[in-house]
Amino acid sequence: MNLNIFKSYRNSFKGLSVQIWWLSLITLINRAGTMVVPFLSLYLIEDLGFTLSDVGWIMTAFGLGSVCGSWLGGKLTNKFGFYKVMFWSLFVSGAMFIGLQFIHSFVGMCIGVFFLLLVADAFRPALFVAVATYCKPENRTRSITLIRLAINLGFSLGPAAGGAIILAMSYAGLFWIDGITCIAAALLFIYLLNERKKGNEVKKEIVGVKKSPYKDKVYLIFIGALLLIGFTFLQYFSTIPLFYSDVHQLSESEIGWLMSLNGFVIFLIEMPLVAFFENERFSKYRILAISTFLFAISFFILNMSNWFGVLVFGMLFMTVGEMLNFPFLNSFAMDRAEKNNNHAEYMALFTMSFSVAHIFGHNSGMQLINAFGYEITWYIMGGLLLLSILFFVWLKNVVKKEESELL
Repeated sequence: MNLNIFKSYRNSFKGLSVQIWWLSLITLINRAGTMVVPFLSLYLIEDLGFTLSDVGWIMTAFGLGSVCGSWLGGKLTNKFGFYKVMFWSLFVSGAMFIGLQFIHSFVGMCIGVFFLLLVADAFRPALFVAVATYCKPENRTRSITLIRLAINLGFSLGPAAGGAIILAMSYAGLFWIDGITCIAAALLFIYLLNERKKGNEVKKEIVGVKKSPYKDKVYLIFIGALLLIGFTFLQYFSTIPLFYSDVHQLSESEIGWLMSLNGFVIFLIEMPLVAFFENERFSKYRILAISTFLFAISFFILNMSNWFGVLVFGMLFMTVGEMLNFPFLNSFAMDRAEKNNNHAEYMALFTMSFSVAHIFGHNSGMQLINAFGYEITWYIMGGLLLLSILFFVWLKNVVKKEESELL
């Protein structure tokens, strides 16, 4: 039995191209190296002496830079191709991470953070285009899942390493290592995925009219659902930890262990889970609707009891929802981009939606809790997720109508 489980787990990784594995390695190095981000607020307050209000504006500049970077990345990828955009985004953002430690004024930090994210997040739409280039259509969802595993593992390793670096070398060491790892990822990228190497050749784009995602009704409905999901999902990184502390009196260590349950389960079972559902007999719309419903349950269950186990079940519902939701959201976006011959701009809008959610999600959650308390806020978040399910029903009907008109 255990041998069969192991074989099933191993088989879920089969069939992925070597380029996808290299992209995952580069993404892991890049994300593990992004250690400044989790400690940025602490650095701004403790080392530079900024107020909470100042930090709020700097984080707004962070979000705006991310939105603009995603948009710019799509435009540049369309013009120059993903290869150049990914390399220069990694290399220049590495240099900018190193330089950010020498900025000490409030205005300078706002400008520096904005331009850092402008350059760094141009990488994201280009990465999706690279995945679409190097993976087979039937392996698309699993290829995205492998990239997600690299991102999750990188985000798990980064903060732990970052804390140790701060103790040993202060925040200055963090900026230097962040920058060096980005530059190292850029050099590794140009070495491993050199366009002249066999198998790394970039596919020629299909000749035809490129449709704008901003004029695609199907995609805009999809983005509407995505915004609602992103808005609510981000509460697990801002307001939910506060709820654990304020209402359940959990320590920082206990909160950390509870949050790490998410990463552990994802690392353990996401790939085989996605491999099982990446089959034509399963409707993508149904998977998206059910996984979003699991997200909603993860909020509603928090109001059921003060028992600690409710928090564990809430985290597990959210984690299973995340494992099914995000890979298939990515896959739908890439399928739509391919259909309309415009990978770069479609994936740029996809990544921009999460950046927009970052700008409004954290602050709105805080304001709702301040005005109505945790219980009402969790009902509101669950309600928004149920609304996003209606978007998926609408999406399915519009796609069905579109397909019937083509017959």
